[in-house]
Amino acid sequence: MPALAKKSKTEFNKLHKRLRRNVGEAIADYNMVEQGDKIMVCLSGGKDSFVMLDILLHLQKTAPIDFEIIAVNLDQKQPGFPEHILPEYLTSIEVPFHIIEYDTYSIVKRVIPEGKTTCSLCSRLRRGTLYTFAKEHNISKIALGHHRDDILETYFLNMFYAGKLKAMPPKLLSDDKQNIVIRPLAYCKEKDISQYAAIKEFPIIPCNLCGSQENLQRQAMKKMLTGWDKQFPGRLETIFSSLQNISPSQMADTQLFDFVGLQRGELDSQQGVSDNAGLDILER
Repeated sequence: MPALAKKSKTEFNKLHKRLRRNVGEAIADYNMVEQGDKIMVCLSGGKDSFVMLDILLHLQKTAPIDFEIIAVNLDQKQPGFPEHILPEYLTSIEVPFHIIEYDTYSIVKRVIPEGKTTCSLCSRLRRGTLYTFAKEHNISKIALGHHRDDILETYFLNMFYAGKLKAMPPKLLSDDKQNIVIRPLAYCKEKDISQYAAIKEFPIIPCNLCGSQENLQRQAMKKMLTGWDKQFPGRLETIFSSLQNISPSQMADTQLFDFVGLQRGELDSQQGVSDNAGLDILER
Protein backbone atom coordinates (compact mmCIF):
# COMPACT_ATOMS: atom_id res chain seq x y z
CA MET A 1 0.00 0.00 0.00
CA PRO A 2 1.42 3.40 -0.93
CA ALA A 3 2.32 5.96 1.75
CA LEU A 4 -0.75 7.97 2.79
CA ALA A 5 -1.11 11.45 4.26
CA LYS A 6 -2.29 11.55 7.88
CA LYS A 7 -5.88 12.45 6.94
CA SER A 8 -5.98 9.86 4.19
CA LYS A 9 -4.56 7.22 6.54
CA THR A 10 -7.26 7.99 9.09
CA GLU A 11 -9.95 7.64 6.44
CA PHE A 12 -8.42 4.38 5.23
CA ASN A 13 -8.36 3.01 8.77
CA LYS A 14 -12.06 3.81 9.12
CA LEU A 15 -12.78 2.11 5.80
CA HIS A 16 -10.73 -0.93 6.82
CA LYS A 17 -12.52 -1.20 10.16
CA ARG A 18 -15.92 -0.86 8.45
CA LEU A 19 -15.15 -3.66 6.01
CA ARG A 20 -13.78 -5.88 8.78
CA ARG A 21 -16.87 -5.19 10.87
CA ASN A 22 -19.19 -5.94 7.94
CA VAL A 23 -17.39 -9.19 7.15
CA GLY A 24 -17.22 -10.17 10.80
CA GLU A 25 -20.95 -9.59 11.29
CA ALA A 26 -21.85 -11.59 8.18
CA ILE A 27 -19.62 -14.46 9.32
CA ALA A 28 -21.22 -14.43 12.77
CA ASP A 29 -24.82 -14.07 11.57
CA TYR A 30 -24.58 -17.03 9.20
CA ASN A 31 -21.92 -19.11 10.99
CA MET A 32 -19.77 -18.97 7.86
CA VAL A 33 -16.47 -19.97 9.49
CA GLU A 34 -15.97 -22.68 12.09
CA GLN A 35 -13.07 -24.16 14.03
CA GLY A 36 -10.76 -26.13 11.76
CA ASP A 37 -12.31 -24.96 8.48
CA LYS A 38 -10.26 -25.15 5.32
CA ILE A 39 -11.53 -22.22 3.29
CA MET A 40 -10.98 -21.96 -0.43
CA VAL A 41 -10.95 -18.26 -1.31
CA CYS A 42 -11.81 -17.99 -4.99
CA LEU A 43 -9.56 -15.31 -6.42
CA SER A 44 -10.64 -14.13 -9.87
CA GLY A 45 -8.29 -11.17 -10.09
CA GLY A 46 -11.13 -8.68 -9.67
CA LYS A 47 -11.38 -6.08 -6.91
CA ASP A 48 -13.99 -7.99 -4.91
CA SER A 49 -12.01 -11.20 -4.50
CA PHE A 50 -8.81 -9.29 -3.67
CA VAL A 51 -10.59 -7.39 -0.90
CA MET A 52 -12.25 -10.57 0.38
CA LEU A 53 -8.90 -12.33 0.66
CA ASP A 54 -7.28 -9.32 2.34
CA ILE A 55 -10.00 -8.95 4.97
CA LEU A 56 -10.16 -12.69 5.69
CA LEU A 57 -6.39 -12.76 6.21
CA HIS A 58 -6.69 -9.93 8.73
CA LEU A 59 -9.54 -11.69 10.55
CA GLN A 60 -7.60 -14.95 10.55
CA LYS A 61 -4.93 -13.31 12.71
CA THR A 62 -7.39 -12.12 15.38
CA ALA A 63 -10.20 -14.69 15.26
CA PRO A 64 -10.80 -16.80 18.40
CA ILE A 65 -10.81 -19.92 16.21
CA ASP A 66 -8.27 -21.47 13.87
CA PHE A 67 -9.03 -21.84 10.19
CA GLU A 68 -6.98 -22.36 7.06
CA ILE A 69 -7.04 -20.24 3.90
CA ILE A 70 -6.02 -21.35 0.43
CA ALA A 71 -6.40 -18.97 -2.51
CA VAL A 72 -7.56 -20.63 -5.72
CA ASN A 73 -7.69 -19.11 -9.18
CA LEU A 74 -9.28 -20.67 -12.24
CA ASP A 75 -7.21 -19.83 -15.32
CA GLN A 76 -9.88 -19.98 -18.05
CA LYS A 77 -7.32 -19.52 -20.83
CA GLN A 78 -8.67 -16.22 -22.04
CA PRO A 79 -6.44 -14.69 -24.73
CA GLY A 80 -4.01 -12.24 -23.22
CA PHE A 81 -4.68 -13.31 -19.63
CA PRO A 82 -1.61 -12.30 -17.57
CA GLU A 83 -0.89 -15.66 -15.94
CA HIS A 84 2.01 -14.36 -13.86
CA ILE A 85 0.16 -11.68 -11.87
CA LEU A 86 -1.74 -13.75 -9.30
CA PRO A 87 1.06 -16.23 -8.54
CA GLU A 88 3.50 -13.36 -8.04
CA TYR A 89 1.09 -11.45 -5.79
CA LEU A 90 0.13 -14.47 -3.67
CA THR A 91 3.76 -15.50 -3.32
CA SER A 92 4.66 -11.97 -2.19
CA ILE A 93 2.08 -12.06 0.65
CA GLU A 94 2.94 -15.68 1.49
CA VAL A 95 -0.54 -17.12 1.00
CA PRO A 96 -0.92 -20.78 -0.04
CA PHE A 97 -2.50 -20.93 -3.47
CA HIS A 98 -3.36 -23.16 -6.39
CA ILE A 99 -3.98 -22.27 -10.03
CA ILE A 100 -6.51 -24.47 -11.84
CA GLU A 101 -6.04 -24.48 -15.60
CA TYR A 102 -9.22 -25.21 -17.58
CA ASP A 103 -10.02 -23.78 -21.02
CA THR A 104 -13.60 -22.65 -20.42
CA TYR A 105 -13.02 -19.76 -22.82
CA SER A 106 -12.93 -22.02 -25.90
CA ILE A 107 -16.00 -23.93 -24.70
CA VAL A 108 -18.02 -20.75 -24.19
CA LYS A 109 -16.96 -19.30 -27.54
CA ARG A 110 -17.84 -22.54 -29.31
CA VAL A 111 -21.26 -22.99 -27.68
CA ILE A 112 -22.57 -19.42 -27.33
CA PRO A 113 -23.39 -17.51 -30.56
CA GLU A 114 -21.49 -14.27 -31.12
CA GLY A 115 -23.15 -11.35 -29.37
CA LYS A 116 -25.10 -13.48 -26.88
CA THR A 117 -24.51 -13.34 -23.14
CA THR A 118 -21.82 -15.78 -22.04
CA CYS A 119 -22.18 -15.29 -18.27
CA SER A 120 -24.56 -18.17 -17.56
CA LEU A 121 -22.52 -20.94 -19.21
CA CYS A 122 -19.24 -19.49 -18.00
CA SER A 123 -20.58 -19.44 -14.45
CA ARG A 124 -21.73 -23.07 -14.60
CA LEU A 125 -18.37 -24.24 -15.93
CA ARG A 126 -16.48 -22.32 -13.24
CA ARG A 127 -18.74 -23.59 -10.49
CA GLY A 128 -18.38 -27.22 -11.54
CA THR A 129 -14.60 -26.95 -11.74
CA LEU A 130 -14.30 -25.29 -8.33
CA TYR A 131 -16.66 -27.80 -6.70
CA THR A 132 -14.55 -30.66 -8.04
CA PHE A 133 -11.35 -29.10 -6.73
CA ALA A 134 -12.96 -28.51 -3.33
CA LYS A 135 -14.02 -32.14 -3.04
CA GLU A 136 -10.59 -33.43 -4.06
CA HIS A 137 -8.76 -31.21 -1.54
CA ASN A 138 -11.07 -31.59 1.49
CA ILE A 139 -12.24 -27.98 1.36
CA SER A 140 -14.93 -27.29 3.97
CA LYS A 141 -16.04 -23.83 2.75
CA ILE A 142 -15.85 -22.10 -0.65
CA ALA A 143 -15.66 -18.30 -0.31
CA LEU A 144 -16.94 -16.16 -3.18
CA GLY A 145 -16.52 -12.39 -3.47
CA HIS A 146 -20.12 -11.33 -4.06
CA HIS A 147 -21.04 -8.21 -2.10
CA ARG A 148 -24.27 -6.50 -1.01
CA ASP A 149 -24.81 -4.78 -4.37
CA ASP A 150 -24.37 -8.08 -6.24
CA ILE A 151 -27.04 -9.62 -4.03
CA LEU A 152 -29.46 -6.74 -4.67
CA GLU A 153 -28.81 -6.80 -8.42
CA THR A 154 -29.54 -10.54 -8.50
CA TYR A 155 -32.71 -9.98 -6.48
CA PHE A 156 -34.10 -7.50 -8.99
CA LEU A 157 -32.90 -9.53 -11.99
CA ASN A 158 -34.91 -12.48 -10.72
CA MET A 159 -37.91 -10.31 -9.96
CA PHE A 160 -37.98 -8.46 -13.29
CA TYR A 161 -36.90 -11.22 -15.67
CA ALA A 162 -37.68 -14.54 -13.96
CA GLY A 163 -40.72 -13.73 -11.84
CA LYS A 164 -39.05 -14.95 -8.65
CA LEU A 165 -38.18 -13.42 -5.28
CA LYS A 166 -34.69 -14.87 -5.19
CA ALA A 167 -31.21 -13.48 -4.58
CA MET A 168 -27.74 -14.74 -3.58
CA PRO A 169 -27.79 -16.18 -0.06
CA PRO A 170 -24.83 -15.33 2.19
CA LYS A 171 -24.44 -19.07 2.82
CA LEU A 172 -25.46 -21.87 0.47
CA LEU A 173 -25.43 -25.66 0.38
CA SER A 174 -24.75 -26.80 -3.19
CA ASP A 175 -27.33 -28.89 -5.03
CA ASP A 176 -25.22 -32.04 -4.61
CA LYS A 177 -25.06 -31.34 -0.84
CA GLN A 178 -21.27 -31.69 -0.97
CA ASN A 179 -20.16 -28.04 -0.80
CA ILE A 180 -20.93 -25.05 1.38
CA VAL A 181 -20.53 -21.69 -0.34
CA ILE A 182 -20.07 -18.55 1.74
CA ARG A 183 -20.14 -14.88 0.77
CA PRO A 184 -18.20 -12.99 3.48
CA LEU A 185 -18.73 -9.64 1.69
CA ALA A 186 -22.54 -9.96 1.84
CA TYR A 187 -22.85 -6.87 4.09
CA CYS A 188 -20.22 -4.79 2.24
CA LYS A 189 -21.04 -1.97 -0.16
CA GLU A 190 -19.42 -2.06 -3.57
CA LYS A 191 -18.27 1.56 -3.28
CA ASP A 192 -16.38 0.72 -0.07
CA ILE A 193 -14.77 -2.27 -1.78
CA SER A 194 -13.77 -0.18 -4.80
CA GLN A 195 -12.24 2.52 -2.62
CA TYR A 196 -10.33 -0.03 -0.52
CA ALA A 197 -8.99 -1.85 -3.60
CA ALA A 198 -7.85 1.44 -5.16
CA ILE A 199 -5.95 2.48 -2.04
CA LYS A 200 -4.33 -0.93 -1.64
CA GLU A 201 -3.43 -0.96 -5.36
CA PHE A 202 -4.24 -4.61 -5.90
CA PRO A 203 -3.08 -5.94 -9.31
CA ILE A 204 -6.60 -6.04 -10.78
CA ILE A 205 -7.13 -8.27 -13.83
CA PRO A 206 -10.18 -7.29 -15.94
CA CYS A 207 -12.49 -9.99 -17.31
CA ASN A 208 -12.38 -9.74 -21.11
CA LEU A 209 -14.81 -12.60 -21.69
CA CYS A 210 -18.10 -11.29 -20.35
CA GLY A 211 -17.22 -8.00 -18.67
CA SER A 212 -16.81 -6.19 -21.99
CA GLN A 213 -20.28 -7.06 -23.32
CA GLU A 214 -22.58 -4.06 -23.35
CA ASN A 215 -26.21 -3.77 -22.26
CA LEU A 216 -26.24 -6.82 -20.05
CA GLN A 217 -29.30 -6.96 -17.82
CA ARG A 218 -27.11 -6.84 -14.73
CA GLN A 219 -25.62 -3.55 -15.87
CA ALA A 220 -29.13 -2.15 -16.11
CA MET A 221 -29.83 -3.27 -12.53
CA LYS A 222 -26.56 -1.72 -11.35
CA LYS A 223 -27.47 1.58 -13.00
CA MET A 224 -30.92 1.51 -11.40
CA LEU A 225 -29.56 0.83 -7.92
CA THR A 226 -26.82 3.43 -8.26
CA GLY A 227 -29.44 6.00 -9.22
CA TRP A 228 -31.58 5.11 -6.22
CA ASP A 229 -28.59 5.30 -3.89
CA LYS A 230 -27.81 8.83 -5.06
CA GLN A 231 -31.40 10.08 -5.10
CA PHE A 232 -32.64 8.27 -2.01
CA PRO A 233 -29.78 7.67 0.48
CA GLY A 234 -30.50 4.66 2.66
CA ARG A 235 -32.87 2.98 0.21
CA LEU A 236 -30.45 0.15 -0.62
CA GLU A 237 -29.90 -0.57 3.06
CA THR A 238 -33.69 -0.81 3.53
CA ILE A 239 -34.11 -3.12 0.54
CA PHE A 240 -31.32 -5.40 1.78
CA SER A 241 -32.93 -5.47 5.24
CA SER A 242 -36.16 -6.64 3.61
CA LEU A 243 -34.34 -9.75 2.38
CA GLN A 244 -33.70 -10.58 6.03
CA ASN A 245 -37.26 -9.81 7.19
CA ILE A 246 -39.63 -11.96 5.15
CA SER A 247 -43.26 -12.55 6.21
CA PRO A 248 -44.53 -15.60 4.27
CA SER A 249 -48.14 -14.99 5.32
CA GLN A 250 -48.05 -11.54 3.72
CA MET A 251 -46.86 -12.85 0.36
CA ALA A 252 -48.65 -15.18 -2.09
CA ASP A 253 -46.56 -18.36 -2.26
CA THR A 254 -48.67 -21.38 -1.32
CA GLN A 255 -45.48 -23.42 -0.89
CA LEU A 256 -44.30 -21.16 1.95
CA PHE A 257 -47.61 -20.56 3.71
CA ASP A 258 -50.74 -22.72 3.98
CA PHE A 259 -53.29 -20.29 2.55
CA VAL A 260 -55.52 -23.17 1.43
CA GLY A 261 -55.82 -24.64 4.89
CA LEU A 262 -56.18 -21.30 6.69
CA GLN A 263 -59.23 -21.28 8.99
CA ARG A 264 -60.90 -18.74 11.26
CA GLY A 265 -59.87 -18.78 14.88
CA GLU A 266 -56.42 -20.28 14.23
CA LEU A 267 -53.25 -18.77 15.61
CA ASP A 268 -50.34 -19.55 13.32
CA SER A 269 -46.73 -18.91 14.26
CA GLN A 270 -46.01 -18.14 10.60
CA GLN A 271 -48.34 -15.11 10.62
CA GLY A 272 -45.77 -12.83 12.17
CA VAL A 273 -47.43 -9.60 10.98
CA SER A 274 -50.55 -7.71 11.99
CA ASP A 275 -53.75 -8.63 10.10
CA ASN A 276 -54.00 -4.97 9.15
CA ALA A 277 -50.61 -4.83 7.43
CA GLY A 278 -52.16 -4.21 4.03
CA LEU A 279 -54.89 -1.89 5.30
CA ASP A 280 -52.37 0.31 7.09
CA ILE A 281 -50.77 1.21 3.76
CA LEU A 282 -54.10 1.94 2.10
CA GLU A 283 -55.22 4.25 4.90
CA ARG A 284 -52.11 6.43 4.94
